[in-house]
Amino acid sequence: MLKHPAPPAELLAGHTPAAIAARLACQPAQSYLRDFVYGAIDGTVTTFAVVAGVVGADLPTSVIIVLGTANLVADGFSMAVSNYLGTKAQQEELHRVRRIEEHHIDVIPDGEADEIREIFRQKGFDGDLLERIVHVVTSNRQLWVETMLTDEWGLTLTTPVPRRAGLMTFLAFVVAGLLPLLPFIVTPAAGDSQVPFAVSIALAALAFFCIGAIKSWFVGHSWWRAGLETLTLGGGAALLAYATGALLKSLPG
Repeated sequence: MLKHPAPPAELLAGHTPAAIAARLACQPAQSYLRDFVYGAIDGTVTTFAVVAGVVGADLPTSVIIVLGTANLVADGFSMAVSNYLGTKAQQEELHRVRRIEEHHIDVIPDGEADEIREIFRQKGFDGDLLERIVHVVTSNRQLWVETMLTDEWGLTLTTPVPRRAGLMTFLAFVVAGLLPLLPFIVTPAAGDSQVPFAVSIALAALAFFCIGAIKSWFVGHSWWRAGLETLTLGGGAALLAYATGALLKSLPG
């Protein structure tokens, strides 16, 4: 028989009955990684799209600054509001379904108990053990309702705070989206746009790579692979923006 190495002492200490009980008693920490990645990537892509489109169309540098700044504020706020409302809708759906299940338990408790029985039967329990599980779950109203929410409806009991999700999206959008715009802000409007555009490309590429690398730190993936993946996808969107601007430049005025 293959022997596994002994687990580290730190891992063992975290799996004592007391440590397990304390950890599970705490409310799970809510992650806003999705909101950060969502805002940062879109901020970099859309702002660089403005930069690349304007340069591709050979328009003045001042146009880049005006349109880029307007994009940062308007699109960033729009994304934040959308994320706020979407997260709030997720919470409202959870509350609505909770009220439905509480009403069903009050009106037809036997039918709801049968649903609990079927949920755990599909998990592989049967006989006396299944009946004991049904009795335990239906004896605790909160546990009963939450079991229906997760196993029947497939909902998550903890959701992000809408205000925090929206704020994280906005901040990530503005901070990451500002990078492709910086070279044109610090360069006189009348100057040649090619040099700041080259710097903007480098900063946008750096932003894409760093966003992927930061994401990898939370999800346990290779940082350079995650960075290259984000760089490739974001760079593709930027290339499309530049090509569109160059194509529009050739159209008759």
